[in-house]
Amino acid sequence: MISRRRPSRKGEPKGAPKWMVTFSDLVTLILVFFILLFSMSQIDMIKFKTIAQSFNAQSVFQSNDSIVPGEYPSEKMNEQEADRNEESLDQLAKEVQKYLKEKGLEDTITATRNERGVVLILQEQVVFSTGDAVVLEDAYPFLEKTGNLLKTIPNLVKVEGHTDNRPIKNAIYPSNWELSSARAGSVIRFFVDDVGLEPDRFIAVGYGDTRPLAPNTSKENMQKNRRVQIIISDPTYKE
Repeated sequence: MISRRRPSRKGEPKGAPKWMVTFSDLVTLILVFFILLFSMSQIDMIKFKTIAQSFNAQSVFQSNDSIVPGEYPSEKMNEQEADRNEESLDQLAKEVQKYLKEKGLEDTITATRNERGVVLILQEQVVFSTGDAVVLEDAYPFLEKTGNLLKTIPNLVKVEGHTDNRPIKNAIYPSNWELSSARAGSVIRFFVDDVGLEPDRFIAVGYGDTRPLAPNTSKENMQKNRRVQIIISDPTYKE
């Protein structure tokens, strides 16, 4: 019987081919990469849930939609609160109007009740000297009266400074923007320092000559435009 010998394979390497090592390393790296992605996505999700729960617990978005501290909440007031607020503003307007009539100030100061709240318009000559932002002593009694009325309600107060279109340029006020802003700030400072109201209730705005009540075509119209407006805000009004 003839025996057949199997051919020798001494020249062939033992084990898996070399390319399998590189392939396995590549698969391992890909697996690690996806594990890292999955881990990071899990961490982000946990953070997101934590932040979301924090916002929900504090009702940040539901209670206040403004970035300005002290603004009124966006939620509607209930009927009882709305009625009470309406009565308070109406009463304040009547008190101011009564005071103006008693003191003979109706020609230079007006008090009206509209959708913005109670709007007090003080002509320049009642509060300031021309081109100046220092509150005159003659204005103290009216501002004290207004400040004491403000103590009875919590409403936000906006003070606006306005000028006519005549340019001003000096070492203190380079333009009407600075003058109108300084006047609004002076009125608020009086309410805070002299009457004792909380500063976070106030907003100061200087409009310069950009919002005239009448065209700046006559002396009388210019006098109307030089003014300070005090708005005791109605919380239901959105500007």
